[in-house]
Amino acid sequence: MTENVNREKAIELVNITKHFKGVYANKNINISLYKGEILAILGENGSGKTTLMNMLAGIYQPEEGEIYVNGNLASISSPNDSFNYGIGMVHQHYKLVDIFTAEENILLGFRKESKSEVIARVNDIVNKYGFKINLKKKIHNMSISEKQTIEIVKVLVRNVNILILDEPTAVLTPQETDVLFDVLRKMRNDGKSIIIITHKLNEVMAISDRVAILRKGEYITSFETAKTNERELTDYMVGKKVDLKLERLKILASPPVLEIRQLNIMKDDGTVAIENLDFFLRGGQILGVAGIAGCGQKEMCEALVGLRPYKGYITHNGKSIVGYSPEQIRNLGIYMSFIPEDRLGIGLAPSLSITDNMMLKDYKDNKGIFVDREKARAKAENLIERYNVVTPSTETPVKNLSGGNVQKILVGREIGLNPNVLITAYPVRGLDINSSYMIYDILNQEKAKNTAILFIGEDLDVLMTFCDKIMVLCHGKNMGVVHTKNTTKEEIGLMMTGSKDLSIELGKTYGIASDSLLSEEEWNVLMGKEVIDNGK
Repeated sequence: MTENVNREKAIELVNITKHFKGVYANKNINISLYKGEILAILGENGSGKTTLMNMLAGIYQPEEGEIYVNGNLASISSPNDSFNYGIGMVHQHYKLVDIFTAEENILLGFRKESKSEVIARVNDIVNKYGFKINLKKKIHNMSISEKQTIEIVKVLVRNVNILILDEPTAVLTPQETDVLFDVLRKMRNDGKSIIIITHKLNEVMAISDRVAILRKGEYITSFETAKTNERELTDYMVGKKVDLKLERLKILASPPVLEIRQLNIMKDDGTVAIENLDFFLRGGQILGVAGIAGCGQKEMCEALVGLRPYKGYITHNGKSIVGYSPEQIRNLGIYMSFIPEDRLGIGLAPSLSITDNMMLKDYKDNKGIFVDREKARAKAENLIERYNVVTPSTETPVKNLSGGNVQKILVGREIGLNPNVLITAYPVRGLDINSSYMIYDILNQEKAKNTAILFIGEDLDVLMTFCDKIMVLCHGKNMGVVHTKNTTKEEIGLMMTGSKDLSIELGKTYGIASDSLLSEEEWNVLMGKEVIDNGK
C-alpha cells in the first residue's frame, strides 16, 4: 500500500462523491495518478470505477469533492472541458461512425483547425507510438483492434497527456493485447499518465505500475504492482478471503445433442458472417469458441436459437430443426437458453423492470389474459439474492443498472429456465472476478446436468482452463477444433488471425479435403491423440 509523495501528480481526486437516486456510486473517493505512470483501477461490479472515470471525462459531475489536474483545481462540466485539461477517455463501447473512414472520424469535432493540421498531428502520433492504421479505411471494415486504435488516436490528437481506458483488452487477442501494451509503455515513457479499468488481473500485473481498489463505491487502498499479487488484490476487492478455483468438470459426455453441418449465414449488411461451418455440441460438454470479435459469433448464435435465417443443417438428437422459430424449438421440448452478446438489444428490454424482464420468458405459460406478476417478482427477488445484484428494487428498469448487474439479470434468467442446450456469448463480460467465478460454477452445474453448452469467450486463459474443446473462428470460417489439453494460447492466437488453419494442415498431411464429416473418433485417430473427452 503506497502513495509516493515525492512524485508530481497528474490527477488528484479529493473526497469525490456521486449518487444516483439516493444510491452512492462513489463516496469520498481519494485517488491520485502520478505523471508518467500506468494506474489500474480494480473493483467488483457496482464499485463505481466507470462512474468515477466518467467524472474525469466530463460526462458526470461530482456532488461533492474536488478534482485537481497538474496541481490546479479543475472544473470539468463537459467532455470538451476534459479535453481542455488534457484528459481523454476511450470508452468500452466505441463511439465511431461506421460509415465514415478513420480520417473522417478523427476530424469530427475539429472546427478551428484545418484538416491538414490535424492529419499532420495524427501522422506524428502514429509514427511516434508505432500505431498501424489506414486513415482511408471505413470503420465497418475494421477489426476490433483497428477500431480501438482509431479511438486512442482520436483522443491523443487533442493533445491529451492523461489517457483513460475502460476495459481496453476485452475483445483483443493475446497478440493484439501485447501490441497495445507496448504502445502504452511507450506513452508512459514519453511522460503521459494512463488509467486502465480492467477485470483481468494477469494484465494488471503485466502493465500497471500501481493499483487502486474500489469496493462498494469507496476507495479501499493502493498497491505498487510489483509488491502485490493477484490473490491479495482479489481479497481486497471482495473484502474477504476468496477461494477462486476455475476447473474443468470431468464427466462422461453424451453423444451429440446438436449437429451443425454446412452452416452459412449472412450479416445484416449482406456480407458473409459464417461460411460452411460444421461442428456439434455434446450433452455434458462445454465447447468454447475463440475468435476476434465480429468473426460471425453473433450471427452463429442467433441462427442456432432460431433468430436469424441461414442455409445448412441443424439437428437436435437427429431431428431437423431447420427454419424453426424459438417458439417452435421450445414446443419440441428443446429448452434452449440464450445469453446474447447484445444484452440490452436482444437479451433484455432496457426500459422494463427486472420483474417485467423475468415475465418475458414466462408469458406463454400464463392462462387467460392475465399474467402472474407476483410469481415473476418472486423469481426476480430470488435472482437478485442468488447473484448479488445491486439494485434499489425489483421494479428498477434494467437500463438504470450497471453493466455487470445487467449481465447478472440476463444470465440468471436464462439459466433459471433449466435448459438442455445453453448458448452463451461472453457470459462474464463486464463482471468482476468474484461474480465471474460464480457464473463459471453455475455453468459447471449445468454441465453436470448433461446440458450441452456453447461458450463464446474472450479470455483465452479461461477458455483453455474451463472448456473441454475450443473451436476457433476466423472471418466466419472454422480454423479447427482443438482439445484444450493439447493446445497453447499461441496456437489459438495464430488460428484466430488466420495464420494457422488445422483443416488445411491435416488435409495436406492425411490427404483429406476437410474434417467436417469426420466423427470425433476418426478425428482423434488422424490427430494421433488419445480420446480425452472428459476422461472418456
